[in-house]
Amino acid sequence: MLTRTQKEELVAELKDKFARANSVIVAEYRGLDVARVDTLRRKLRAAGAYEYRVTKNTLLRRAAEGSDVACVTEHFKGPTAVAISFGDPVGLAKMLVDYAKDNELFQLRGGMLDGRPLGKAEIATLATLPSLDALRGKLVGLLLAPASKLARLMNAPAGQLARVVEARRKALEEGGAAPADA
Repeated sequence: MLTRTQKEELVAELKDKFARANSVIVAEYRGLDVARVDTLRRKLRAAGAYEYRVTKNTLLRRAAEGSDVACVTEHFKGPTAVAISFGDPVGLAKMLVDYAKDNELFQLRGGMLDGRPLGKAEIATLATLPSLDALRGKLVGLLLAPASKLARLMNAPAGQLARVVEARRKALEEGGAAPADA
């Protein structure tokens, strides 16, 4: 049993995390054993900027007051777990949706993305999007494509000139006349 001071500290900690989070997903874990929940927790922790918390609903509600997470307090009932993303919200959604597919007892209830509430279907759609790193890679590729095309285009005449000079050099070395097309 937590003391009042411990509860106040927990609420303050959660308030801080909710303020920094760009997405929060609420889930029900009823029926899952500790080993399965720990597996999910370890996966999320290993991925980086994610956190998985099981906390009393009253403390979650107090921590959510006045923050963007207040839009999901309706889901704080029964056994509740919150997954918090401080980085890529798509990665978190993918991990939780995949985990829910593998563990039918794990149910996603709803969530929040940048202050906007999300339903189950929207979380599933979010999970199908490419990750932030994949999008960054595509963007860099798109930005570099014109430059690399320009470099190839600029090098093409020089390469042709070098081939003509090399053909002329070979022709002169062989003691013959210049090639017909040069």
